Formats: sequence, C-alpha cells, structure tokens
Amino acid sequence: MTHIRGPISVFTPGRRVLAAAALTALALTGCGTEQSGGGRQSGTAGSSTVSQQPSPERAAAQALFDRFEKACPDPGVNSRRPTGASKPDTEEPETVAPGETPPADPIEPAYPTGPEAELDDRDWCVSAHHEQRIIAELQMLADPTPAKVRAALNGLGYTDERIHHIEQDGKKTRFHLDLREDGGRLCASGLAAGAVSDVVPCVAAAEGPFKVTSEVRP
Repeated sequence: MTHIRGPISVFTPGRRVLAAAALTALALTGCGTEQSGGGRQSGTAGSSTVSQQPSPERAAAQALFDRFEKACPDPGVNSRRPTGASKPDTEEPETVAPGETPPADPIEPAYPTGPEAELDDRDWCVSAHHEQRIIAELQMLADPTPAKVRAALNGLGYTDERIHHIEQDGKKTRFHLDLREDGGRLCASGLAAGAVSDVVPCVAAAEGPFKVTSEVRP
C-alpha cells in the first residue's frame, strides 16, 4: 500500500468545506420541501396566501360594494323598460277640435334609451347608494381640483383603479367611477362643483378595460 506522506493540515480545509456543503444541502432539503402523500411538496402555501390577500384599501372597498348590493333587489328586472304588452285603452277617446285632423296612428309611449334601458333595478339601487355619499362629500369640497377630488374619492373607499377620466372642466372637475361587479355594467359619471355637484349612473363595457358605452352627463 502506498502511503501519502505530508501534513494533514493540507487536506483538512477541503474536507471541512465539503462537510459543510453537505450539511447545508441536507438542511435545505428538509426545510420547506417536506413531502407527503404522493410526493406533493408542502411548506410554501403560507407565502402564496399572503401575496394573494387584498390590500386594506381594496378589502374596505369590496365590503362597501357588498353592503350596497345586499340592500338592493336581485338583478335582472328593469321596471323602466316597457314589457311590450300594452294595456287595454279604457279611457275615452279625446275629442278633436273643429278643423283639426285626427291622428292616423295611435301615439305610442317613447321607449327609454341609454342607461334607463340598459341598467336594471338593482343597478339603479346600487348607484343611488354610491351617489348619495359621493355627492355629500363633493358638496363640501372647496376648489374641486382633480387632485382634491381624487383624494376625496379615495377617502370614501374608491381606489385609484376605479377612478377614470378625471379632468378639469373650468372650475369644475369631471370623472367616472367603475362600479362593475360580477359581470355588471354599472358606472358613474360625476361632476364636482361645490354645492351643485352631481353624480349619475352610466353604462360601461361588461368586460375588459373600463370604457363608457352610454351616459347622460350631469
């Protein structure tokens, strides 16, 4: 047998490095990668759960929307849209003054258009809750610049991602709010102008980026 002679200290540092690396590898293998059942790794769910939790601002906004929806009727009914079935005419026909020509066709009621035709009773109810609190806040806002209006809306629980098209219009500020929930199309068109501030419902695209499709601006 061939004996290698030399100071043992020459080989000791390398062995210590290898040993330390092996211990580190074992520690990393046993920490956060414990396998159970069919080999599924566990130990990482905690970090992913934290990252998926909404911010306090978004959680507060969602609670606000949920509260308004619970206070309103179920979706799908629009009492503003004619049902199509006309009621029998029980009124006496109007007399025609001498010299006037009676109308050839009966006068039909005008069908609603825009938000009245496209939003249901639930949308109008939810919108009314939003409008009431927003208008009350805007009426107390002196010099309603876009920055002040945004800050006021943030203070009411509306995050920046729901505030759109905020712009100066003379001494007033106009803006839109995205109020869509669960495939709905509700939005709000607002005017910040002190005592005459106003907010009315509008209609947005059901999917995708926020886009107003129908409105009657205040």
